[in-house]
Amino acid sequence: MATLVLTTVGTLLGGPIGGAIGALAGRSVDGALFGGGRREGPRLKELAVTTSSYGQPIPRFHGRMRAGGTIVWATDLVERREKSGGKKGQPSVTSYSYTTSFAVVLSSRPIQGVGRIWADGNLLRGAGGDLKVAGSMRIHTGHGDQRPDPLIAAAEGSGCPAFRGCAYVVFEDLALGDFGNRIPALSFEIVADEGAMSLAGLTESVGDLVSGSTQPLVALAGFASEGGPFASTLSTIDALFPLSCDCGGSGLAITLAGDRPGPGARVLPAASRAWSDDDFGIDDGERSGREAGERSQIDALRYYDVARDFQPGIQRPARRAVAGQGRTVEFPGALAADGARGLAETAARRSAWGRDHVQWRMAELDPDLAPGNDVRIPGRSGVWRIESWEWRSRGIEVDLVRRNPSGGLPAQGDPGAIPLPDDALPGPTVLSVFEVPAAGLGAGEATLFAAATAASGGWSGAALYFDRAGELVPIGNIGRARATVGHLIEGLSGSAGLHFEPDASLRVDLASTKGSFTPASLSAIAQGANRLRVGGEIVQFAMAEQVSPSIWQLTGLLRGRGGTEPEAIAGHLAGTDIALIDDDLVALDSATVPSDPSTILAAIGLGDPEPVYARLANAGIARRPACPVHPRVRWSSSGNLSLAWTRRARGAWHWPDTVEVPLVEQEERYRIGLGPVDSPFAEWQTGSAELDLTAEVLEPLRTAYPGASLWVRQIGSFAQSVSLFLTTLR
Repeated sequence: MATLVLTTVGTLLGGPIGGAIGALAGRSVDGALFGGGRREGPRLKELAVTTSSYGQPIPRFHGRMRAGGTIVWATDLVERREKSGGKKGQPSVTSYSYTTSFAVVLSSRPIQGVGRIWADGNLLRGAGGDLKVAGSMRIHTGHGDQRPDPLIAAAEGSGCPAFRGCAYVVFEDLALGDFGNRIPALSFEIVADEGAMSLAGLTESVGDLVSGSTQPLVALAGFASEGGPFASTLSTIDALFPLSCDCGGSGLAITLAGDRPGPGARVLPAASRAWSDDDFGIDDGERSGREAGERSQIDALRYYDVARDFQPGIQRPARRAVAGQGRTVEFPGALAADGARGLAETAARRSAWGRDHVQWRMAELDPDLAPGNDVRIPGRSGVWRIESWEWRSRGIEVDLVRRNPSGGLPAQGDPGAIPLPDDALPGPTVLSVFEVPAAGLGAGEATLFAAATAASGGWSGAALYFDRAGELVPIGNIGRARATVGHLIEGLSGSAGLHFEPDASLRVDLASTKGSFTPASLSAIAQGANRLRVGGEIVQFAMAEQVSPSIWQLTGLLRGRGGTEPEAIAGHLAGTDIALIDDDLVALDSATVPSDPSTILAAIGLGDPEPVYARLANAGIARRPACPVHPRVRWSSSGNLSLAWTRRARGAWHWPDTVEVPLVEQEERYRIGLGPVDSPFAEWQTGSAELDLTAEVLEPLRTAYPGASLWVRQIGSFAQSVSLFLTTLR
């Protein structure tokens, strides 16, 4: 307030210079009246990530903490090239991927292990020890018998250090594609110790000089010592866990205040009067006082929150509004929100009650009256704690502060909302490879697809290979997008596929609960929406209902799409594979993956101990001519037979009314046969969609093969269509 007022007055009287002078004066007044907030303890790191700087201390970690580490060794990037395409006049595509190997020192004291690892804020290694990208990792815990890492030793030779006494990890051939082809910013969940933490563990680095209490530090899950004087570390701990020190005997003994053995809050001996006017308590041997103001109280506690993946959190004690600003304690320890709130409340109460202090002189020497013990003062209420004592010629002088009478109170804290990454183990890949009829007349339209997913939520894709006589040839990668694949729970009866069937339905069980279906209108279906591969048939559906996490019922079917009427007529058994034809499928290059029944592909994901193989289903269906339709038969009175049918073209599924469908094949040819399709008794070929057979031709056939069927197949550039039944000889 004074800053605003004096700035305005100074500007009016002296212009900009006067305003600046007024602002400085006002800031001084505000500071004197209200004080300024101050911080205690080492500044917490908002996001500690891996660095590589000379001269920086390597922290010591206790319990479970999150830290960035220091890169101490690395290789150059290793480039890998994969070439695809380049056949039949198509351009080749070369893709590049990069890996690297490096070592990161984590702690300057041995640890037990490493938990999760974050890279650029995302999980690189889960709690189960699974890496989310390709590569391997080795953990060196830092004990005295530690051996050099074999990868570093192979690169550096006999001069390779073992880094004994320091815990570090080595990444080998870590894939960098997800991180912009660079070493990502890493942070590690360091598991230094298991079990409760104590002062004895935190002071082990100076254990030959200092002995610490073994009593557990309540609520403390981890602690980071970033270096600096040992006294600074003790001061940081003392902010939340009051300490008492005794330098008598063989060394310095540090205990939690109130943890010293001995009687309870005993009454102090009578005070002794002073010997001279320079001493306190000339008349009664004591002196008391109170700190002025409220600025010594704790206003906030910042810490590393366990529930927030060890990111900084803050808890504030409940206190009345006071003038000025309190102090913020920066505590480099890992706490739960409830524990942090309880420690903040207790520290704030201790700070408020600790404003009262007393100096007391006594003539008796009592070893039980040592710093950290609780006592009662004759004639004064409450319990007091001995902060320090000094043995002087005039008596034993002790300094006391009033103790919080309520002690530690349970408190409930809230870590706040934070989106945590999904940490599911990678499961085995489910792979399906198939060919579908062409949906249009485009020359470059893909008809070969790979569909992959996994039941596990931690699946992150897989590398795709072509099996060339046992040799796995890389042909690309399957991304994180999961295909919607599964199988029929119940058999699907046959259908002519001539019209929309609103009451027809099928029930499927998906391989992953992350798969889903969406309804579509009839107009959307007419434009090609909701195409589902069921075995060799293409089915479209209008309605989708989720029955359970993985089971769906699809209703309102349009069967036999894309010229798959023969497969629709045959129907499907329970267990038939299904796959939703959408953008989550991986299109395969026909120049690399041949459309052949013997084609086998393999996928290898992070959760696959062995390659997952799948054989190409419906091979050749995209190049198979569509079956002719609309058979027309006319017998003349003289015994002649006229046959006719309507031609269809693969990919031309929209029939215009005024023009003929395009001829996709090199020429129009048909094969008409009598009897079995594979080994007909007689056959004819024609270049138009009609054929006339005279009575002279039919008579011996009627005699030799009575009741035999006549059929027609279109001869395409690569295959023949399914046969169309025309008539029976009679």
